[in-house]
Amino acid sequence: MKLNLNEQLVTHYKSASQKARILTEQWVDNSIFCPNCGRLNIDKYPNNQPVADFYCSNCKEEYELKSKQNTIGTKIVDGAYRTMLERLTSSNNPNFFLLNYDLSNLEVINFLVIPKHFFVPEIIEKRKPLSPTAQRAGWVGCNILLQSIPQTGKIFFIKNKRIEPKEKVLAEWQKTLFCERRKKFLLRVGYLIQCEASKNLESVNLCLKIFMPLKKNWANFTRTTSTLKIKSASNYNFYAIRAILISYRVDIIGLYKRI
Repeated sequence: MKLNLNEQLVTHYKSASQKARILTEQWVDNSIFCPNCGRLNIDKYPNNQPVADFYCSNCKEEYELKSKQNTIGTKIVDGAYRTMLERLTSSNNPNFFLLNYDLSNLEVINFLVIPKHFFVPEIIEKRKPLSPTAQRAGWVGCNILLQSIPQTGKIFFIKNKRIEPKEKVLAEWQKTLFCERRKKFLLRVGYLIQCEASKNLESVNLCLKIFMPLKKNWANFTRTTSTLKIKSASNYNFYAIRAILISYRVDIIGLYKRI
């Protein structure tokens, strides 16, 4: 794997942003393997694909590329805020590639992947609406808060110009797959609770009152329920969830096995 960006690709371009996009996309297309299955080459979607930039034809994982000059920093500027929140709960939410480069030396400094299951609403920062005089007046964008993503969710291919072994990248990715299964499980549980709460809120509240003293909150469930806009999501805990599901004769083990 080479760290140099191919300057010959952009000799006819004047725009710095166009140069950066072409250089970084071409580098990823030529250099990066799929962290999920290890396939040596990933494929590039045609330009202006609405969801992702790259995909693996072997395992069907999708990846969106974000690039930054000089330093990675603590946040990444992204697109529309509402669109981002909708993508977080969609079935085709892509994983994120983050490429950090030095444009003066045309060299890659850092390259990492953030698995899609680490993207929750809490890491999305809403930006201020554009002013009334702007061309897209009122449009609301967002930032991705990198400091809110745990270290296990940042898998480096290249760190400070040092190339990590492929085996290490694949192993670190595999370690995160439990988080993906758990997120899917919690989304389904959250949906069940939301449905049942709308039918019989009194029964749900009774379960919470009985089990709340145990106070063993499940942080990931709190994040998941917040995406579903369940009232007082922070009050839910594992034992309350279990009590609610049992009260409606839900087969918890069976539900988890079907994911």
